[in-house]
Amino acid sequence: MSALFEPFRQRGLTLKHRIAVSPMCQYSAVNGVPDDWHLVHLGSRAVGGAAVVFTEACAVSAQGRISPQDAGLWNGAQTQAWARIAAFVAAQGAVPAIQLAHAGRKASTYAPWRGRGEVPVAEGGWPVQAPSEIAFDATYPQPHALDVSGIAALVADFRAAAQRALDAGFRIVEIHAAHGYLLHEFLSPLSNRRDDAYGGSFENRTRIVRETIAAVREVWPDALPLWLRISASDWADGGWDIEQSVELARLVGPLGVDLVDTSSGGLVPQQRIALSPGYQVPFAARIRREAGIATGAVGLITTPAQAQAIVADGAADVVLLAREFLRDPYFPKTAAKALGVEPQTPAQYLRAW
Repeated sequence: MSALFEPFRQRGLTLKHRIAVSPMCQYSAVNGVPDDWHLVHLGSRAVGGAAVVFTEACAVSAQGRISPQDAGLWNGAQTQAWARIAAFVAAQGAVPAIQLAHAGRKASTYAPWRGRGEVPVAEGGWPVQAPSEIAFDATYPQPHALDVSGIAALVADFRAAAQRALDAGFRIVEIHAAHGYLLHEFLSPLSNRRDDAYGGSFENRTRIVRETIAAVREVWPDALPLWLRISASDWADGGWDIEQSVELARLVGPLGVDLVDTSSGGLVPQQRIALSPGYQVPFAARIRREAGIATGAVGLITTPAQAQAIVADGAADVVLLAREFLRDPYFPKTAAKALGVEPQTPAQYLRAW
């Protein structure tokens, strides 16, 4: 048996193998509601054999969207639309999963093919929030610093979105604390200059993440996994780094996190990333080894042999692919063939296999 195709059990859920679709923003929702594009986009990856299919980053409030076209999960219409998609994904034998997010100071910006930087209020933009009044760069919105009551409201938004995710039929929730969005902004000294209980020390900077995990776990069943995505390094001097990531991973396991989805970067424009195939895998391996928690590896993972080696070598428990799934929605079948494993194929497609 290929290590990549061994089942993986977390709590009361069993993944049929170790290949997952990573969250990928589609910038195609209207008022936060996913539509047929999302059904076909996510559904085709489930038909293609993925073990887990993640939605894009779903904003927990209208103010938490990256762009006006982002999907969300803050009202009943969105919950109903996601339920249809989650049901289809599950019917194909994949685990429907959702990433809950707030964009923080990187909110109210254009979708990539529409422009760059701040969307003015006259064009559908909105005031943005952050730990401190530090903009991402000169083209991005100037944020307002959240007060303590605003932080409490934000945590409550994550809790409410998790309940809606459960109602919609999702089986894994991931809290997005990476890529320079709001929770990551609290973690890093480069974006968090607060002098209250949410800034300064490591304990204070991680407080909102710990509170969010606890709030989500209040409504997310014990039988279902909770994942946390982090940027293991800011790739910038004086920022969040792998040592702090390991320490955070040690803290969140007892709070109910089952896997740390390990990415990096996104916080500051002056980051210096040494790109190469699997360049983030060592972060996942170190967190898994030193914090004693399951990890997911992501980033320039493009071949079956590479994915197989990551799992077989114990660097991570799951591999999450994004761009490769855009190029090949049937990557798990491609990998199965390459690794000598019988692919799982819908009955409707068996005559082609």
